[in-house]
Amino acid sequence: MWLVAAILSSVFAGLTAILAKCGIKKTDSDIATAIRTVVVLVFSWLMVFVVGSAGTITQINSSSLLFLILSGAATGASWICYFKALSIGDVNKVVPIDKSSTILSVLLAIICFGETEHLLMKLISTFLLGVGIILMVEKKKTNREVTDHTYIFYAIGSAVFAALTSILGKIGITGVESNLGTAIRTVVVLIMAWGIVFMKGKQSQLRHLDHKELVFLFFSGIATGASWLCYYYAIQNGVVSIVVPIDKMSILLTIAFSYFVFGEKLSKRAGVGLFLMTVGTLTMTCFG
Repeated sequence: MWLVAAILSSVFAGLTAILAKCGIKKTDSDIATAIRTVVVLVFSWLMVFVVGSAGTITQINSSSLLFLILSGAATGASWICYFKALSIGDVNKVVPIDKSSTILSVLLAIICFGETEHLLMKLISTFLLGVGIILMVEKKKTNREVTDHTYIFYAIGSAVFAALTSILGKIGITGVESNLGTAIRTVVVLIMAWGIVFMKGKQSQLRHLDHKELVFLFFSGIATGASWLCYYYAIQNGVVSIVVPIDKMSILLTIAFSYFVFGEKLSKRAGVGLFLMTVGTLTMTCFG
């Protein structure tokens, strides 16, 4: 069941990136992140009450609560970096860098959780993922002399914090109902996201939001919430070094949409990179 949850997490994550990109053409990325977090918060707590786990919140020990808070903080940082990168760069350039968090997550899972079964194949798969990511990340050809490549740094930050999210989340969600754990983490993300908005003095922009983009941000939040619920169920009950790569294969759906929606075509080099990432993920899943 956790394997199915990991696949569903990947599908919803793929939809998240495209819907979010559509929602930040005019809207500031920090504002967009904060708005989406409200939707995710409502969605995640709704699921808590649907499954009836709200009453168990008093049973969470201090250690699990601490790691859930840290995981939420890492998620918030990852989101802020990710959507800033999306607002600057192409989807099919930003997403591969963000997905490089898979490599760090797998290595940390091996070290922290002792997930050493079929270790050689996991390392080979991780190597293929790494090569694929390098091939996919290429400078966009342009006639302009100056191009904004700062999206790369934001995307790298997103990847690092995303990897920490997975590991901290795995520790924090132990003994905690997965929907409840997701909801608690979302509270932390909400505080961070809106804190950034007010610290940067961007709250005045809320009066001038594009209504069409708000719709995209709303559905992006729904997709994120669904992805999170599936993802944390999967890492709670499954193997982190398998769940994370499957989740990151949302890149297939994201790139397909970026081609049809935004006309962002892949070069031959990037196509080879995507193929290697897919092979690496499938190999890791099969031998996990």
